[in-house]
Amino acid sequence: MRLDRHPILPIEREEPFRFTFEGQELDAYPGETIAAALVAYGIRTFGYHPKDGSPQGIYCANGQCAQCLVIADGKPVKACMTLVQPGMRVEAAAGLPELPRVAAPPRMKEVERIRVPVLVIGGGPAGMSAAIELGARGIRTLLIDDKHRLGGKLVLQTHRFFGAQDAVYAGTRGIDIATRLDREVRAQSSVEVWLSSTALAVYSDHAVGILRTGREYVLVAPEVLLVACGAREKSLLFKGNTLPGVYGAGAFQTLVNRDLVRAAEKLFIVGGGNVGLIAGYHAIQAEIEVVGLVEALPECGGYKVHRDKLARLGVPIWTSHTILSANGKEGVESVTIAQVDERFRPIPGTEKTFPCDTVLVAVGLDPVDEFYRKAQEFGMQAFAAGDAAEIAEASAAIFSGKIAGRRIAQALGQPDVEIPPEWERMAKILKSKPGQRGAPPPPPGGDVFPVLHCHEEIPCNPCASVCPQRLIRIDPDDIRRRPQYVPTGGKACLGCERCVVVCPGLAITLVDFRRDQDNPTVTVPFELGVAAVREGDRVTAVDASGERLAEVTVAGVRVIGKNDRTVLVKLSVPRRIATRVAGIRLRARPDAKALPQPVERLADDEILCRCERVTVGVVRALIRRGVRDMNEIKAITRAGMGACGGKTCGPLLWHLFREEGVPLDEVTSYVPRPLFMEVPLALFAGAEETRDA
Repeated sequence: MRLDRHPILPIEREEPFRFTFEGQELDAYPGETIAAALVAYGIRTFGYHPKDGSPQGIYCANGQCAQCLVIADGKPVKACMTLVQPGMRVEAAAGLPELPRVAAPPRMKEVERIRVPVLVIGGGPAGMSAAIELGARGIRTLLIDDKHRLGGKLVLQTHRFFGAQDAVYAGTRGIDIATRLDREVRAQSSVEVWLSSTALAVYSDHAVGILRTGREYVLVAPEVLLVACGAREKSLLFKGNTLPGVYGAGAFQTLVNRDLVRAAEKLFIVGGGNVGLIAGYHAIQAEIEVVGLVEALPECGGYKVHRDKLARLGVPIWTSHTILSANGKEGVESVTIAQVDERFRPIPGTEKTFPCDTVLVAVGLDPVDEFYRKAQEFGMQAFAAGDAAEIAEASAAIFSGKIAGRRIAQALGQPDVEIPPEWERMAKILKSKPGQRGAPPPPPGGDVFPVLHCHEEIPCNPCASVCPQRLIRIDPDDIRRRPQYVPTGGKACLGCERCVVVCPGLAITLVDFRRDQDNPTVTVPFELGVAAVREGDRVTAVDASGERLAEVTVAGVRVIGKNDRTVLVKLSVPRRIATRVAGIRLRARPDAKALPQPVERLADDEILCRCERVTVGVVRALIRRGVRDMNEIKAITRAGMGACGGKTCGPLLWHLFREEGVPLDEVTSYVPRPLFMEVPLALFAGAEETRDA
């Protein structure tokens, strides 16, 4: 089902066209991937694995795995990366393919070789920021990205960004930062952009193999290489972990926020880091019910303000819990969770099963740094930026790219290129993890004042930057410090509401006693759409952690252009709770109801290797027999032999060795694949005719 409204994203579609899936005619829109068009019709099974017939569906939506493989016009393609075309015939992938019959070898041509001063792999926040710095200095730069638009994960982020307002656009929504950076890249005459172009390998002669626009293989030899490929999501071992409907968080956000598809009806989230918490909020904005969230640690690891946003909207959050299984036959029908002990082992008797159709896995990220490591091995001048260098927030990636751009300019011998010391200091701050939490400060006095419900140290300063009276203060040398409202020098709050609007965590409210001392007006930010709340409505006022305070009346709703899609809801509340009100819950949402009896998924089908359907039990038995070489495990089981080249199962295999108590220095890792992605052989050969190859 496609979204027809969204509180943040504009819904603008061109005229649809027709294509077929398994002979059934369906509508699609220009710019949609095959995966998005299928999911819009509720189709989750894209094929069946040739080994055991298990249903296959989208998982990563990032081209990193091959679980979404379909046959389009007779050719195997990844549904998440391939745009649907008018009249395209799409069929489910099932069984093993046969090599096509050819009458004669194809005509060959020389592979094109291109020399450039700088090649940037990755058009996300880091890659774009570096290209802008290089372009501003007239350095000829080639920027490539495997998607059909620039922006990386920025195009999935509807929330405002944290960080420093003057350094990384803090207070601006990620989707708008993507547009801004894209425009700045295109304005650089010395920067060339290739979209839908995938880097395949870094070679010993310092050339990089690239599949240009998905159709032509070329070799690019840069003087300097910048790897800004971002990160891939970690997988997780649990029963049913490959059922259609088990998504990575990035795949879910791609379908919802980029492709405008309602990718679930009832969503369950595994992982309480920022990615999982933000994805849950995005689901609610798309009118998807979030059944619950589990986090194995005693506290969610993401920003508290992100956790609080979900809690205020009534999402149950179970800490010290884990997923046991996703249950269903052709797709997810329910999820079973359990409490864990101090060693993260499930506690018998604590199992609970909840009906849902989608399980979102958000258990961390791994850097996509293979090209950087290979370039270093071959002695190339190479740099890494963003998540490819260190996993952090997108704001940190922007600043990392800026610094990398200047370092490359220095490496190319450009005079007078400096990296200010404060840039290095800011980069370190933006990469920092959440710090200490503190008790809320005592309520300030006065007729009107902001209440800051942000009590955790995180890098963020938009509230201090926008206050016209400069009464909200954050240590300028360390924006991780908690903000404070300090009325001094005869200045007082103007009640302008700018801090309420700009806060990325929706963690500032405005308390106004000027009209009524007994029932002051509290202004709260709201991002679920102006039509969702009206003046005169009765709503539930909740505190920062989501605890119910009282039923209150909506005194007004303010919607103006400068608020940038944030609705300001004014509540008439009793004086005694005014400074505690942090948000509203529109309707009483009872906690998700568990089934009377938990579902026990009997099949021992924890899949380690998705591509080759190798189970954990098979690999664990080899480890217990003394196998310590991952290549030997590959040879015996084929784990790591599939299309993803071990990118998904490799980290899980290391985890399995740790579980079995094997010292990791005794383990030999996979020999890395020469090629990062799978490619038709005809393209490598430079064959002129590839459409029917």
